[in-house]
Amino acid sequence: MNPNLSDWDDDLPPEAEEAYQDLLRALKRKSGFGLFFVQCTPGEADKFIVKLPQQIPQKKIAVLRLVEAIDNLYQPVAEFVKDKQVDILLITGLEYSLYKYEKRSFGAITEGKFSNLTSVPHILNHLNQQRERFRDDFAISFVFLLRSFSINYLIHRAPDFFDWRSGVFELPTTPELVEQESNRLLDEASCQKDLKLSHEKKIEKVLEIQDLLSEKHQTEIVRASLLFELGNLLFAANEYEAALSSYEKVIELKIYNYSTWYKKGEALRILGRYEEAITNYDEVLVFNPDDYWAWYHRGLSFSELGRYEEAINSYDQTLKINNKDIESWGNRGMAFYYLGIYEQAIASYDKAIEMKPECCGGVYYYKACCFAKQDIIKFAIENLQRAIAISYEKYKNRAKIDSNFDGIRQDERFKALIQ
Repeated sequence: MNPNLSDWDDDLPPEAEEAYQDLLRALKRKSGFGLFFVQCTPGEADKFIVKLPQQIPQKKIAVLRLVEAIDNLYQPVAEFVKDKQVDILLITGLEYSLYKYEKRSFGAITEGKFSNLTSVPHILNHLNQQRERFRDDFAISFVFLLRSFSINYLIHRAPDFFDWRSGVFELPTTPELVEQESNRLLDEASCQKDLKLSHEKKIEKVLEIQDLLSEKHQTEIVRASLLFELGNLLFAANEYEAALSSYEKVIELKIYNYSTWYKKGEALRILGRYEEAITNYDEVLVFNPDDYWAWYHRGLSFSELGRYEEAINSYDQTLKINNKDIESWGNRGMAFYYLGIYEQAIASYDKAIEMKPECCGGVYYYKACCFAKQDIIKFAIENLQRAIAISYEKYKNRAKIDSNFDGIRQDERFKALIQ
């Protein structure tokens, strides 16, 4: 459903209306060159772009939308305004030129730190160096519609250009727009959950979520969903400590979702905090006793702690849910192996082998170890040979990917080793 853009300013609360009117007055008064920086969300920017020509009909207004990273703004502006009468040029999309060069961890971005100033995006160097040229060649009021992140970048990394500002304005959002933008972002996250986002796209999503979380009109239910998505983005970027912080904030809101407990458990497990991970998997199982992955990763965590009986209990639960799972049979076998219960270990390994023998080189190896521990040397050798044969096949397949000469050479070397 498309919002009614023409009535946008009528919906603004009093303080937001005042900020909007201040911006209108400044643009009406200004003639010739000027630099205006307007902090707003993309949704607010779209509404402002539609409304402004109606509010200042005496000015010729144009919009330059940047859709990718650039290193030079002067040339696109010169080409865009050529043979046009433009009094006010609205520019969106400068963020794309900043995301490309952002090298901080996502956790640092969420904390809003700008301590590492050694790497300056090319576009900001360009703006610093070309500000006089902009002033001399363009009798235009430039209005940059930017996120707060971008305003901070300009302040810290393009101070020469920013110092020539004619004004900095913030356009607060309406409750309706906050809801609309939040729903859009959550819908996109749902559609893109299986896609691999680029580094720049992840930064953009992190910043979008930050903006929406800071909105005073945000509801707690939507805030919890946004925090969960922020945690997932940080998790995908291997920022597990920062992801934990987001998941914990969701839980503090007491809007329970067992997926949050599960993801928090996963972050803790990866960080080696196994006991805490198990506590979170247990919370998942309160909500959903048949959650396969919670049982499985609970088993892995117990194994890491050397609590093999409890690990076996977890793997037994996963196998009740899916008795065709090779990983659960294999890990169950490992737990029995470390307990010295070799017959049970072998029985679990055999279940894994039964389903996919060609993928069970490691399983055959540990099965051989079980027989060796019991001094059953004949069976130990047989299983070890199978493990070597499978490993050799995998090696050979990998070698084929190399150049023909190197692949054949490596293949012959390996064959000589196992004969």
